Amino acid sequence: MSNCSLAVAGSPITNRHDLSNEMRGERVVITGVTGQIAFGLAKHLAEHNDVFGVARFSRPGSHDAVIEAGITPIECDIADGDFSSVPSDVTYLLHLAVAQGPGFDYDKAIRTNAEGTGLLLQHCRAAKAALVMSTHSVYKPHEDPFHVYRESDPLGDPNVTHAPTYGVSKIGQEAVARTCARLFDLPVVIARMNAAYDERGGLPTIHLRQLLAGQSITTRWDPCTYQPIHQTDINLGVAGLLNAATAPATIVNWAGDEVVSVQEWTAYMAELLGIDTTVNCVEVPGSLRGSVADVTKRLAATGPCIVSWRDGIADAVNKLTA
Repeated sequence: MSNCSLAVAGSPITNRHDLSNEMRGERVVITGVTGQIAFGLAKHLAEHNDVFGVARFSRPGSHDAVIEAGITPIECDIADGDFSSVPSDVTYLLHLAVAQGPGFDYDKAIRTNAEGTGLLLQHCRAAKAALVMSTHSVYKPHEDPFHVYRESDPLGDPNVTHAPTYGVSKIGQEAVARTCARLFDLPVVIARMNAAYDERGGLPTIHLRQLLAGQSITTRWDPCTYQPIHQTDINLGVAGLLNAATAPATIVNWAGDEVVSVQEWTAYMAELLGIDTTVNCVEVPGSLRGSVADVTKRLAATGPCIVSWRDGIADAVNKLTA
């Protein structure tokens, strides 16, 4: 793949690898289209494909934004399990919608993330392939923040403070997706997302916005590691991941190529902004100390990422301070 150049002084990230060469003229359903990752992906694919974006559209202006991006909006609540408004004659399904939030309503979380996934895959079972986005938060916590999680590693219930039901319900989702792949002979790839971001959102950008607001950063371990992946590389990689889908399902860590800690990216942001800052460490018992992923399978499917974490963060700094 081509290299991506960025100057901190202001040149934006440019996408020199054309994903449209890999996906053209397809009918694609993307759920969770009003979310950070799904919207960027749907907008990109809509340039050369017929894209249907599924969401509740509860946020003011989200319906119009989807239309302006060339995406056909479809109002639907995954938890209800009624997909009669969703086209079933599609070539690809990208299921990115997720329920996560505070509280301990496991029944609701499993109904949405697990049962809803199964009913959706049944509805779109004639597709060439489906991608179901899971999360790194399904892994059993390891005491080493640099432990490299492989897709075959033990699963667990890490403490995700903002969404206590998240890990368990996503493990349930994976089990249902695996069952559907076998039941319907539907090629499925389960992609465990690490830390997606661009200037619109994601954990690094949340931290950047906090710094811009004069706030300090708090994280749960020192060092607290991730492998962030820029939206550009998500867009470029989805075709390869769909090509890697199989029945029975295959599981892939959807992470960037570089390991970086919250402490490192915060220091780099502060350097670019010309400010002093600190990162507070408040240990969260039972949480993942680190999120380092073995990306061997993802590399085989998509090739290497083209946006380094430093370039991606510098680009976000440029755009949020312009």
